[in-house]
Amino acid sequence: MSLKKDIQAEIIHAVETVQQTNPMAGSVTNTVTINFVANAQLAVGGSAAMVYMPDEAQFLSQAGGAAYINMGTIEPVYEKTLPGMAETLHNSAKPWVLDPVAIGIGELRTRLLLAFKSCKPSIIRGNASEIIALAGLWGLDGGTKTSNVRGVDSQDTVSAAKDGAVALARWTGGAVAVSGKQDLVTNGSVVALCHGGSHFMEKITGSGCSLGGVMAVYATAAPAFIAALTGTAVYNLAGSRAAEKTDAPASFQVHFLDELYKAKPRDIAENPFDIEEI
Repeated sequence: MSLKKDIQAEIIHAVETVQQTNPMAGSVTNTVTINFVANAQLAVGGSAAMVYMPDEAQFLSQAGGAAYINMGTIEPVYEKTLPGMAETLHNSAKPWVLDPVAIGIGELRTRLLLAFKSCKPSIIRGNASEIIALAGLWGLDGGTKTSNVRGVDSQDTVSAAKDGAVALARWTGGAVAVSGKQDLVTNGSVVALCHGGSHFMEKITGSGCSLGGVMAVYATAAPAFIAALTGTAVYNLAGSRAAEKTDAPASFQVHFLDELYKAKPRDIAENPFDIEEI
């Protein structure tokens, strides 16, 4: 069996396991998109729990099968919440997903992201500029210490982030997903280029944030690379299908959640992607 066939079989297994077990992946996430993140996690078969207090984050770190930390909106309390949560997850070998939204904006955000380096997130998901900036902040190849992020928007291409993504994946021993017109997912030795989605995903708030939450759900059932690739594939599939049913972003969001819910394991696994071994 080819590598791609093996990967597709693992994607099917991950999707089926999540649908059968309804695993919990708790989140400390962007308050702008918290509702969409939770709804997306529920749509793919997971269970959502959103917190921000330190004791609640510690509880979720121990009780859930995986967790998601999104840096989109930072509150002062996060200086206590996030480092302890990440350390607990790392020490207990539980998978967790980091989305370094708006890296480079503000001292607290920078300090927190620096602290996460030693906690080695299982999956890092971001746009190209965020991935390049995080690799630079952590002193890894392919990165730059000068952020090229405009708010939450990328100013770099996905291909420009490949070296940084590979370096981050090799450092963490997990996976990195770079979102863009063509998505890239890597574990440091294999790179998958994923196709599909819709331009409407750039016109709604939370498509990237919710993807990180969905990857956390799949991380309860699969290794980091498969979890990141499965999340990317179901998003590309649902985005393509939803775009066929509407011509505006608000209705697209509704159709998108419906298509996440309706997506079948084999259809997700067979959504187009190319594999490169490095």
